[in-house]
Amino acid sequence: MQVTDRYGTARAMAWDRIHPRLTTRSAWIDHTDELPIIEGTLIRLQVDRLPGGGDPLPLWLWSTATGLNREDVDVRWQAFLRRFDIEHLFRLMKQTLGWTRPKLRTPEAGERWTWLIIAAHTQIRLLREAAADLRHPWEKPAGPGRLTPARVRGGFRNLRPNLPCPARAPKPSRPGPGRPPGSNTRHPATRYDVGKTTRRPESITERDQLRDGARSQNGTASPASRNRSSAMPMHSATEAPSALIPPSSGPPEAANVHAG
Repeated sequence: MQVTDRYGTARAMAWDRIHPRLTTRSAWIDHTDELPIIEGTLIRLQVDRLPGGGDPLPLWLWSTATGLNREDVDVRWQAFLRRFDIEHLFRLMKQTLGWTRPKLRTPEAGERWTWLIIAAHTQIRLLREAAADLRHPWEKPAGPGRLTPARVRGGFRNLRPNLPCPARAPKPSRPGPGRPPGSNTRHPATRYDVGKTTRRPESITERDQLRDGARSQNGTASPASRNRSSAMPMHSATEAPSALIPPSSGPPEAANVHAG
């Protein structure tokens, strides 16, 4: 149990050596043998309030580590809460600072652009105290020193003329002639592999249909005589939180857990 500023009192409960009920889906869609038993720690977190004023429902987490003490359990749920801060940072870099906007051709150019975005984010953070709150009518007022990076960026145009610039003033020039009409590219750009683009089958039926189609194209026999009834039963995504099976030596009350 810990007292936090944003959530009030946070109470965490943990059950050791709890394993989920795996099914032959998603990452295990191509697994033909018996599914393994992956033991872990089930964590239930309950807080007094939420920053937005909503109903604080219990939060269920599962870690692959076993034999955790109290400090290890606290580190797990605290790291999960910090995950939202990281996601908001990536959203700011992509939508506000334009991290993914340019169409770069080389990995080196992408790395240089990433460092420029990091430098711009650092500059915005350092200017938080000097920026004015130029908010939209639907935005709530922010206290001194509590402006978000997006709000600081909105008032950055008023600070830029007063900041020292190490570079000289740009010289006026005319645009170049460009490529002559009708000419082709002499040196085509290098194409880079984007990674895995194939779609993973979502069910056992779809997986077997893809396998049958591949065997028919290769001229092999169709596995029509294969007994598909031995496959694992399928469960919906909503059953995943309640499909945690405790071992025979675990606490009996841990078998009746449900997602909040």
